[in-house]
Amino acid sequence: MTTVMDFSAVLANGKPQDLNDYQGKVLLIVNTASKCGFTPQYTGLESLHQTYGERGFSVLAFPCNQFGGQEPGSEEEIQSFCDFNYQISFPLFSKIEVNGAASHPLYAHLKEQAPGALGSKRIKWNFTKFLVNQQGEVVKRFAPSTKPEAIASDIEALL
Repeated sequence: MTTVMDFSAVLANGKPQDLNDYQGKVLLIVNTASKCGFTPQYTGLESLHQTYGERGFSVLAFPCNQFGGQEPGSEEEIQSFCDFNYQISFPLFSKIEVNGAASHPLYAHLKEQAPGALGSKRIKWNFTKFLVNQQGEVVKRFAPSTKPEAIASDIEALL
């Protein structure tokens, strides 16, 4: 069976990242944007990463410009924005597409494993979140409006 650990992606700094390196960790995978009404969720995501990181948890952020053009910058600009405004310490990946023919294979897998409301496989907006267990299995999908702190109990249950 295919799991999240079978995929790879490119970090914002251009380095390839094999997701198998996260084997044994609980992950929260999020499509992000710098100019979105949900952008302040970076604060909550960083808080989760800091709170649970030593226990085997990581947030993985995947910038996406498919929703209202809310992530127009380059990888360097996105990284600078996140560093300056939110001081994130979790991995930031290169900008990807999460819907359509050019959807990143990881996101095709996430959507297949955890469809949204009414079985929809499309990502509806920025800051859709996928919780993944230590074996790389998608456990739950959260709507963009779900604040990171509301996911803490789900993370704790997996740790």
